[in-house]
Amino acid sequence: MAKLKTSFFCQNCGTQYSKWQGQCNACKEWNTIVEEVIQKEEKQAWKPSTGETKRTAKPLRINEIDSSAEVRLNTGDSELNRVLGGGLVPGSLTLLGGEPGIGKSTLLLQISLKLPYRTLYVSGEESQKQIKMRAERITPSADNCFILTETKTQNIFKQIEAIEPEVIIIDSIQTLHTDFIESSAGSISQIRETTAELIKFAKETNVPVILIGHITKDGSIAGPKILEHMVDTVLQFEGDRNHVYRILRSLKNRFGSTAELGIYEMLSSGLREVANPSEILISHKEEELSGTAIATTMEGMRPLMVEIQALVSSAVYGTPQRSTTGYNAKRLNMILAVLEKRAGFRLGAKDVFLNITGGINVDDPAIDLAVVAAILSSNEDIAVSKDFCFAGEIGLSGEIRPINRVEQRILEAEKLGFSTIFVSKYNKISLKNTLIDIRLVAKIEDVAGHLFG
Repeated sequence: MAKLKTSFFCQNCGTQYSKWQGQCNACKEWNTIVEEVIQKEEKQAWKPSTGETKRTAKPLRINEIDSSAEVRLNTGDSELNRVLGGGLVPGSLTLLGGEPGIGKSTLLLQISLKLPYRTLYVSGEESQKQIKMRAERITPSADNCFILTETKTQNIFKQIEAIEPEVIIIDSIQTLHTDFIESSAGSISQIRETTAELIKFAKETNVPVILIGHITKDGSIAGPKILEHMVDTVLQFEGDRNHVYRILRSLKNRFGSTAELGIYEMLSSGLREVANPSEILISHKEEELSGTAIATTMEGMRPLMVEIQALVSSAVYGTPQRSTTGYNAKRLNMILAVLEKRAGFRLGAKDVFLNITGGINVDDPAIDLAVVAAILSSNEDIAVSKDFCFAGEIGLSGEIRPINRVEQRILEAEKLGFSTIFVSKYNKISLKNTLIDIRLVAKIEDVAGHLFG
């Protein structure tokens, strides 16, 4: 076997070295030099079966290219279909990232058991018995799913040729290794080379491949950044392990929008699709309590109703506390300053605690108005009606600014049975014959007058 030709390159500036060293002499960065393959063996990682010939690509005029819609494979999971843009595209490579234990393997195993296509689930982290135990908990029986525990890509391709699957799932890309690279599994060179082999296979056979990727402590997908550029779709599975809800986001999608998201509930029997997430994010309580308000927010293209909880109390110590969960602390300080300066509410000597229920983080400025309503409700100790909801951004002069997709928010509030929604009077609303009362407000004082006046 011919020896591979490798060299060492700085991942930051690209300077080449004959051997590894800790610091790059050119850009002075540490631990950025990695081994890269310059010349691989002549042996191919994967080649079509005998009788198949690959057509040579020819340039076409743009008007001659077939523009018919790509046929997609239905995954049997409505939330995943929404995030992918309608289903799996044949020949695509999808990368799913997320924290350890968040449910990545459970999600993809659950989907592979549901798929009506012949599916090969390759695991480099668990044994076949472990996967079987989890599969029995999720779905009692599935005939189309094959389980393979293997980490060497050459062996995986041999099994693929024998089984001829229609969908392939790899758990995970960090555990794979190829004979063409002499570094250990999980290294930058191994991740890039094994991904390149899978891309070549997917594009030439039109079989979709889904990869699971580990993430680093700062939340980004482990491995070289080029991994995200190589694949067609990057999905992020996130959520708090102390809560049962999980959110599936699209960070990159060559075949659809990145503005969609899917919501799941983690149960002992697997992940349940949540068709109406607003119902799980709003507390169902009989009595009305002060300090709570309902906000309409947009997660991508999807309107959600979230509950804002605030607690305002006299500061016991010299410096008042400002604490938030699920909301930007700096934005809370800005809103408190606006309430103090523009609206005349004396909150400078009081502790303010803010919480968004459900364990989700919201950075939509349209929930500012609900934050104000919750803070004033707690300060006055007067409950806001549970039939009221809010959608508006607060400006530094105390005005309520218009927001985007206001009509979608209004229709979502009406669908969930709210009687009144407060929005900025500067929003252009063309809805007619709505059952919900749309109250147009211009300043914080207008909202306070409606609620407590």
